[in-house]
Amino acid sequence: MRRREDEIERLGVAIVAVTFEARERAEEYVRETGLRWPLLIDRRRALYSAYGMGRGRGWAIWGPASWWVYIKLIARGRRLRRPTGDIHQLGGDVLVDPAGRVALRHVGKGPADRPAVAALLDQVRHGPRDFR
Repeated sequence: MRRREDEIERLGVAIVAVTFEARERAEEYVRETGLRWPLLIDRRRALYSAYGMGRGRGWAIWGPASWWVYIKLIARGRRLRRPTGDIHQLGGDVLVDPAGRVALRHVGKGPADRPAVAALLDQVRHGPRDFR
């Protein structure tokens, strides 16, 4: 997303990250990654539940696709840490339009299942469409 930050700003997109981790861990993540967007802490996982982000299955969490994501992060210099929270909690991407309507809801099947940033921005520019 950082590589497309100028385009995101031009489109008027507001990004908010959400975590269920404790405040100390969330602050550490912000420091380590240089996250520039607001980070909301949802300890009760109300947003996760509202958007249908339940628990992932073992192979989706620990399978080859996930390892490939971690290998690429390490190759880019990212220091990985032992998980401190619920590794089975699924995440995802949600686009909410200015009227408050959900324009897109993608629930990941595991850490490697994320739509491309280009597809998300295309969704913003051209409206709803299936990008899978």
